[in-house]
Order: sequence, then C-alpha cells, then structure tokens
Amino acid sequence: MTSHVFIVDQTTFPIHLQYLFAGTGSKEKDIDFNNNAHSTLYPYNKYASENSLVGMMADCSRIRKGDYVFFYLQSTTTQEGKFFGVFRAAGEAFLDRNDGSQYLKKELGKSLTFRVRIQPYIVYPEGISEWQALDDIHQLSSPHQMLWSLIYRKLKANRGNTMITIYEAERLINLIRKENKNKSLPISENYDYKNGKIVFSSVHHQYSGRTEVMNILPRLLQKCRDEKQFESHLQMYVVQNIGKDSELDKVLGIQPDKIEWIGNEVSCGVGMQRIDIMVSVTINDLERQIIPIELKATPATISIVKQIKRYIDWIEQYYITNRSSIIQPTIICLAGGLDDQLKSSFCEFNDNANGAYLPLKYIEFTISNNHICFSEVQYQI
Repeated sequence: MTSHVFIVDQTTFPIHLQYLFAGTGSKEKDIDFNNNAHSTLYPYNKYASENSLVGMMADCSRIRKGDYVFFYLQSTTTQEGKFFGVFRAAGEAFLDRNDGSQYLKKELGKSLTFRVRIQPYIVYPEGISEWQALDDIHQLSSPHQMLWSLIYRKLKANRGNTMITIYEAERLINLIRKENKNKSLPISENYDYKNGKIVFSSVHHQYSGRTEVMNILPRLLQKCRDEKQFESHLQMYVVQNIGKDSELDKVLGIQPDKIEWIGNEVSCGVGMQRIDIMVSVTINDLERQIIPIELKATPATISIVKQIKRYIDWIEQYYITNRSSIIQPTIICLAGGLDDQLKSSFCEFNDNANGAYLPLKYIEFTISNNHICFSEVQYQI
C-alpha cells in the first residue's frame, strides 16, 4: 500500500478529523478542464499554472482504496511541526470544484479541491515532531535509512500531498507508536484535535460534499491536437490508470493484484531530479520489482538514457538498500523517435547493466479515435 502525507494547519486539521477526509488545493477560482477538452482559465498561455493544478490531480490520482494516510501539522510560532497517523483511504480521490458551493471551504479557510475520504486505521493521539522524524539519526546506521521523501519535500517546499515509500512509512509508524507507548485510540468516526492531541469528539459530522470523478483524458487529447505541451496530463493519466487499464498494465508487465506501491514525481536528489512515475510490484513471496518510468509527451531522444541512468544510480543507493528489488527501467513516449542512434544507445545501456538492472523496456503511445494506445517496441539492432 502506498502511504500519503497531507499537509495541514491548525485551522484545517480539526476539520479533516471531524469529517474524515484529506485534501489539497490552490487559490485558482475553479478547474474547468476536468472531463472537458477546453479551458478558459488561462487566456494568456499560463500553462505552468495549469500544469501545477494537473500535478495536484496526479498526486491524488495515485491514491487507491486502503492506502495509508498521515497528516503533517505545520509548525507555528509556539509549536513545532508534527506527524500524526494512521488513517486509510476509504476510496479513491475526487474533485470538489473551487466555487461558491465547495464543501467546508468557509470552515477550512481555504480551497481544497482534490480530496479523499479516510477512515481510522491505528490512530494515535500524540504526533511526533519533525525533528524526531527527519533530524534525529541516533538509531540509524546509514544515511539511506533517513526519510528522504519528506526531507526532499521540505527542501523544495512543495507538494501538499507527498507519497512516502513502504520502508519510510514503516519507520514513521514505529516512531509514532513509540511516542504513544503503543497505545492507540479506539476506532471511531468522531475525532477532533485539541491541546496538541487527536481526541474523541462528542459530535458526529457526516461528510456530504460533492465527489466529482477526475478525468484528464479530454483535456490531454485536445492539447495533443493543438500541439501544446501535455506531459503533466500524461503523467496524471498513467498514474490514475495503472492497475486499471489492461492494455497499459500488459505493456508494463504489471498484474493489478501485485501492485504494492505507486509514486509520481519521486524526488531522487536535492536538486530538481524527479522520477515521473515509479511502481513497486511483488513477483513472489521473496522477490519484488521496482519500475522507474520516464515519460515523454514527445518522441524520445538520446538524452533520455542519461536520465534513466541517473534514476537507477539513486534507486541503487537509496531505495534497494532498504527494500531489495529488481530494477525494470522503463520509457513511455510518443511514437516516432526510434532511430538507429537511439536503438544503439539503448543497447549500450543494457550492455552496461552488469546484472544491476533488467533490459530497458521501451513503450510508445499513439493517439487515435480519442484513445491512447500503448505498445512495447523492440529495438535490437
């Protein structure tokens, strides 16, 4: 199960607990491109703003029912930031548009457009401080054991919904459990936040907001027809459909019931390097496979090989050392760029593996009849 950390503050955290939901959002008035080919939001070509919104949609689209949910309560002048948990996603994420009817907007004091209902799993009253989670390394024997997903998020000051790896979630849960001396709250639908702790509430709040299904495909197709950039839209589409689209799963070599973790925009360094999508699947009781995916909404070029190699170097040092896995490097790109030079580059990449990773999987997509078609392409010279 993937674990997701939602950023909250002193105003929003009690509302999340009372109504049992998590969410992220932006200051934009509304999102009119969901399930819609066109948008009036950006008449002056502010594509960066649209891409930011689509990125938030992608973050929530990776959530699957049963995933773990943590909250990070931001620090104030009198209280340091803390992590609280553990909840589970009660279903998949949905959209509540930022208009006059957005549910609980007044109570939250902000717009949270992308949401997911949650349910209690093992809820501990006390949180652990950011220092305990990210800075205290007394019990660690190596830097690769640190919670790098959260450290990267802190350094880059972004992502209101950050996924963390399975081993990072296990460490975070252990820290919270230890802080609470192994004593969790009984399961309830009535929680609140008071005096720095999660507590029971005497009042039951029933969530009754809108639950619009997120669908980026019409907008993606239109941007492709208009020859506009749509890589962020492609990322959201792939993240949302992994484990659900039999054609996509087949070319990726994924069985839906074997998926154990899905990540997008996976930070892999203190710079701006991010793996577009990364998926962990189980092979059997003893083996698992980690699949870093580089996406391109254009045909691939030779520079893509260097990107993939950098991702593998990070995975070998920081991921596999915590969770042993076979690496299956993968490229998904628009059809049309596979020439002899690129084929040769792929073959050289594979020759240099020395058993560290599987041969590169090269997948092209085409768009026809309002459908994205994925196919694996063989590239041996």
